[in-house]
Amino acid sequence: MNYQEIISKIYDEIKCDFGKGKLADYIPALANINCKKYGVAISTISGAKFNFGDAEEKFSIQSISKVFTLTMAFCRLKENIWQRVGKEPSGNPFNSLVQLEYENGKPRNPFINAGALVLADIVLSEYEHPQDQLLSFVRELSGNEDINFDLKVAASEKEKGFRNAALGNFMKSFGNITNNIDAVLDFYFHQCSISMSCMDLARSFLFLANHGIIPGNDKRILTISESKRISSLMLTCGLYDESGDFAFRAGMPGKSGVGGGIVAIIPKELAICVWSPELDKYGNSYLGVETLERFTTMTGVSIF
Repeated sequence: MNYQEIISKIYDEIKCDFGKGKLADYIPALANINCKKYGVAISTISGAKFNFGDAEEKFSIQSISKVFTLTMAFCRLKENIWQRVGKEPSGNPFNSLVQLEYENGKPRNPFINAGALVLADIVLSEYEHPQDQLLSFVRELSGNEDINFDLKVAASEKEKGFRNAALGNFMKSFGNITNNIDAVLDFYFHQCSISMSCMDLARSFLFLANHGIIPGNDKRILTISESKRISSLMLTCGLYDESGDFAFRAGMPGKSGVGGGIVAIIPKELAICVWSPELDKYGNSYLGVETLERFTTMTGVSIF
């Protein structure tokens, strides 16, 4: 399969669609990104790599980081994690407060903001040096030791993080947050600020494509069953309330972030990351979704 030719052809087809989305201007540090940035990277289980455009430029991964913290929390709590966070699509915006009240402070899934705050709380409780260990974990998965928090982005998120603070305090009133709210929010803002490239992210998701094992060093991170559960949640919940449409169009488990990145996997085959910072009305990369739909259509490769 000539992936290089395919991703180049996709760009030629969609480049006329720049301008149809908008930047995440509610986070000041993301409001001034060049909206014409576009990168694609593919890493295969066998070790092949393909990239196009701005694939080596780092950007703020935002909610893509929730897959990493879910993995860390799942490794410690195992199936007990589902007592604190659900497994169902939300059908509401990623920062909605409404659903929490109906469900007594238990988030519908780990990938909405409320769910990610519960994951942050678990990581704070289960790891001695949570921020350092998160970075170490991401560096190991990606094979890149030069991955760090973007402190400017973290500060920008904290400055405008009122709704996340409301979510955290509301869940604490139900006993579903155990640590100090400020500490949970600080960890969450830092995890969202992690700066990675498309190439870094494609490599870092290969362990899920490989059923829990990092290709190359054969280190097992998750059991086959645990890997299946995280991939299933990516398929049903990974793109917020656009998840069903994305599954219909692209047929891949994926996770997006408001920094404009989307990472998706084909089990036993590959991981692919697209970065284009203009977002659609659901908070997902407009050209990222278009790219991944075309990728599975042109290659005939999906999970179905």
